[in-house]
Parts: sequence; structure tokens; C-alpha cells
Amino acid sequence: MITHKQKTVTIFALPLVLLCIPLLGGLFSKEINWSASDFLIAGILLFETAFLINLVRNKIKTPSQKVLFCIFILLALVLIWLELAVGIFGSPFAGS
Repeated sequence: MITHKQKTVTIFALPLVLLCIPLLGGLFSKEINWSASDFLIAGILLFETAFLINLVRNKIKTPSQKVLFCIFILLALVLIWLELAVGIFGSPFAGS
């Protein structure tokens, strides 16, 4: 059985694992060209998402509400990430 502390550590370790993917990709390929600010922004987004999911997991009691809030948080992450990456909405937020 996984303890509460192990689940929390896993939630916060996942952003580090995800950030290692472009780091290693940049070492082996010239196609991936992330700057320090790219890693900083990605880290902020991923750790903020992990924090919010952990908060929902600790504060909300009903499982259906937990799933609903987590889906909403992940959807917000995906939309912000897409806007920063390719500017799907064409906002000044993406630099377009």
C-alpha cells in the first residue's frame, strides 16, 4: 500500500521527470533548443499544477469532485502550454 507521503513525493517528482525529457533531448539532438527561461516557465507550470492537484487531493473529500477538479487543472495546463508553444489563440501572452 502506498502511503500519503509517498503519493505526495510522486506528485512532485513527476515534473522533474518531465523536465528531464527536453533536457536529455537537447543533449542528443539539435532539434530541441530550450533556453533557461523555457525550463523556468515549464517548471513553474508543472510544479504549480502538481501543487494544485495535491491541494485538491488533500482538501476535497468526494472522489468524483476530486476527479473533476483534477481534469479542470490538467485542461488549464494543456491550454496554457499550447498557447505558449504555438499560440493557438493568438494572444499577446504567446508573443504573437
